[in-house]
Amino acid sequence: MPTQVFFKGQFVPVEQAKIGVMTHAFNYGTAVFEGIRGYWNAAHEQLYIFRLHEHNERLLRSGRLLRMQISYSAADIDGLIIELMRREQYRTNTYIRPLIYKTDEIIGVRLHDLHDDLTIFATPYGRYIEKEEGASLCVSSWRRNDDNALPPRGKVAGGYVNSALIKTDAQLKGFDDAIVLNQDGHVSEGSAQNLFIVRNGKLITTPITANILEGITRDTVLELARAELGLTTEIRDIDRSELYLAQEVFLCGTGVQIAAVTSIDHYAIDTGRIGPITQEMRELYFRVVNGEVAKYRHWCTPVYEK
Repeated sequence: MPTQVFFKGQFVPVEQAKIGVMTHAFNYGTAVFEGIRGYWNAAHEQLYIFRLHEHNERLLRSGRLLRMQISYSAADIDGLIIELMRREQYRTNTYIRPLIYKTDEIIGVRLHDLHDDLTIFATPYGRYIEKEEGASLCVSSWRRNDDNALPPRGKVAGGYVNSALIKTDAQLKGFDDAIVLNQDGHVSEGSAQNLFIVRNGKLITTPITANILEGITRDTVLELARAELGLTTEIRDIDRSELYLAQEVFLCGTGVQIAAVTSIDHYAIDTGRIGPITQEMRELYFRVVNGEVAKYRHWCTPVYEK
């Protein structure tokens, strides 16, 4: 558990970081957040934060959707996160949560004429899905919230009620997670993860216009697939029936990392075991995030000074 957090402009013990029950963000979901991972490399004796700056740039973009204004730049938030991690002295994989929220203690649904503030905490964290090498998914009866209703490209706290409905429904039915369709009936993504399939040797993922999060891990996978694995990549709409006919399916995201999907709606994906492309991508990804590939070391921000 965290011992310190950044709250109201300073680092304080976690037990002092409290908000009132009338806080606007608590009542109306008017907050935006990021999920960022830090990877402990014991051989290097270093904690690497993966694509820190890109995450904080996206945090501020999400904030603009909710008309948020704070005095911190992405570079400022980078520095605050590094300082928090040094104070915590973690020597394990961690999950870092910066969050910008509407602080006013009022009744009334709106975004303008309100005050915004930043808070940050971090905690040790392992797997998001336990069965990363072979998860069982269903296609959810819930649909992804639409860009013209509550834009999924921003990590808006209130929007994740949609993800919660999707995931709980799936798990109560005995699945590990779910895939959700957009309002047009095409595949969007996982409950809170981007999605890739492999068909005819091509790595395929859904477009931004399919009401997905503009995923940083998704971007990482596309770059590694082209530059390191020599794969042809394609960004296009995916039909539900294509999921059942795919040679491989995997989820990706900061939380889930790279998780193989081996069955969907009780259809086995190809052999029903993790596929070779997914396996190779997982192995490469974990080497990259742990700072073991020199070419991509610029994606890994070291926490501890040497």
